[in-house]
Amino acid sequence: MEKDEQGHGKLNSKAPPELSRFAFLIGNWSCKAKLKQANGTWQNLKATWDGRFILDGYVIADEYRMTAPTGELLVLGINLRTYDPTKKSWNIKWLNALGGTWVDLGTEKLGGVKIDEEGITYSMNEPVASHALTRATYTNISENHFTWLGERSEDGKTWEQFMVIEADRSTT
Repeated sequence: MEKDEQGHGKLNSKAPPELSRFAFLIGNWSCKAKLKQANGTWQNLKATWDGRFILDGYVIADEYRMTAPTGELLVLGINLRTYDPTKKSWNIKWLNALGGTWVDLGTEKLGGVKIDEEGITYSMNEPVASHALTRATYTNISENHFTWLGERSEDGKTWEQFMVIEADRSTT
């Protein structure tokens, strides 16, 4: 596969064009995360998000790393994103490296992946958090910024925001 000048790969011209919907993740991102605590206050955390095309440009792999103010590693994992043109559906998996677990994101059972002019949204069954479901929404997407909103729910009907990540393209 051809590499771009930053080593992030390129979308394969034969890959489903839908894959480009997540191409905004390609590159290195510095993130400011806010996590809602049990007492209702928000904790400020730092994170990085690094995306690249892999497997000859047919898949997007994006690594996420979040640390506490003390430097303690809180979240470490990788998303693998690909599109199935036959089924017209996304296959997205999250590998939690700290726990050694895989999670299916945006399954058809939970409504799939919704993409519109406002952003991208999908839900997942939550194996490690204290709530049953997480809904992820990417919004404010531009060349140098995006926002990730995390909402939690017990029933899939009532949602409460628990995390906000503001990602800015890294210049280093």
